[in-house]
Amino acid sequence: MYPGKYAVERADQPCFIMASTGEAVTYAEYEARTNRLAHVLRNAGLGFRDHYTVFMENNARYLESCGAGERTGLYVTAANSHLTADELAYILENSESKALIASASTLPAAAAAAAQVPAVELLLVVDEEGSLSPSDRHGFLDFLETTATQPGTPVSDERRGRVMLYSSGTTGRPKGILYDLPEVPPETMLSPQEFLASLWGFREGVTYLSPAPLYHSAPQGSVGLTIRTGGTAIIMERFDATEYLRLVERYRVTHSQLVPTMFVRMLKLPDEVRLSFDVSSLEVAVHSAAPCPVPIKEQMIEWWGPILVEYYGATEAMGFAACNSEEWLAHRGTVGRVVSGDLRVCDDLLNEVPAGMPGTLWFVTDRPVRYFNDHERSQEALSPDGRMCTVGDVGYLDEDGFLYLTDRATFMIISGGVNTYPQETENLLITHPKVADAAVFGIPHPDLGEEVKAAVELMPGSTPGPELEAELIQFCQEHLARHKCPRSIDFEDKLPRLATGKLYKRQLRDKYWADAAGRI
Repeated sequence: MYPGKYAVERADQPCFIMASTGEAVTYAEYEARTNRLAHVLRNAGLGFRDHYTVFMENNARYLESCGAGERTGLYVTAANSHLTADELAYILENSESKALIASASTLPAAAAAAAQVPAVELLLVVDEEGSLSPSDRHGFLDFLETTATQPGTPVSDERRGRVMLYSSGTTGRPKGILYDLPEVPPETMLSPQEFLASLWGFREGVTYLSPAPLYHSAPQGSVGLTIRTGGTAIIMERFDATEYLRLVERYRVTHSQLVPTMFVRMLKLPDEVRLSFDVSSLEVAVHSAAPCPVPIKEQMIEWWGPILVEYYGATEAMGFAACNSEEWLAHRGTVGRVVSGDLRVCDDLLNEVPAGMPGTLWFVTDRPVRYFNDHERSQEALSPDGRMCTVGDVGYLDEDGFLYLTDRATFMIISGGVNTYPQETENLLITHPKVADAAVFGIPHPDLGEEVKAAVELMPGSTPGPELEAELIQFCQEHLARHKCPRSIDFEDKLPRLATGKLYKRQLRDKYWADAAGRI
């Protein structure tokens, strides 16, 4: 998120625009803002490769809060703004953060977390509406007042910094994913930025629409590329399907990155709403986070044209697969062909399996995954010989070398000795006209060990109850083998899906296992 030469060449061009208010921050303003915060961080004693944490929702000060670290040689942890105080305290302590930037809305949790981690000495709160009195700040300094006292020129010892993100914690405590940080100037592109810019078609002057939280790696990377290539980023505070389409039309958006649930929300808008917006300016629509159900992607390509680019890659950056729309249409359901890294699909004994057979995805690497201050889990990601790394995803390669994801190994359901991956069932349920979202997981069964359970979020106007439960189970049985179909369905007001697109299944699943004698 370093503005570089564009602070001079495109001084008056909007660097980013906040979607809900239309507030525009030019490249010249963004340059001055990041410099002022950089001086605050330096004056607080943060030096090369030190860490600090940003704990906010998407707002007009988020990008500079990260951008200042990128020009002062610091690691920036962008923390999920929905964390509890204890969860945030764990990240602050684990990351060895020396500063914390919060917002007025996240301040209660931030203050409680900071009280548990006294090593965090610099505390700043963004309060653009001026709603907090000094006594309300719990020892936090006002961000705007503090940065206003500093010069808008660079610090004397600028270096490249980078973001250190934490895993989502959907299968356990989050892990800090550490990348190398060489001592280079802040304008230096670090891997994999140049590779992604080329793959995603970023160029000078793009208009990028970001519909997701900036604490996640995909929007972080894409917005950062937009700024480093002299484009304009439109930042949505939260995703809304109709508003997204309105913004595409209003700003003539050229690039965007989404997750499949966003496609579903847009496709299920009434046609008179969905088709009323001009989306012809879109050149590239990137999507990831979860495999897209085949019918959903087919409808998106029919609507937007062959502009969808899908990719698979963990934040750990062990390897990368990607495909354009033409490749996907020839290999429906794929997440792409490996374009970076050396992928091996292996059985439990780490023997490679033939094409078409599912196995754990391992990447041969000379740069092992490193989780910050977590040697044990760093070792768990490695094969015994230390040559390969995995995050536990399961999938297979077809004869042409295209990758298909099955699911995470941790989500596998073992029922009567048969292994079932719930993703296929979830992908089917979400296509039902009465279903807005779906989660499938295993719950205890006295004879089978586990049985398949579904939880669904319904579309407005749909009535939960035994009749609809029977209808959805019958729908599954018409399209899937019986062992993949749910035996029962819960109706939830809203599924615990992270804003990044990932399902937080533990919240749904663990309540069924609380009193179980053993866990599969």
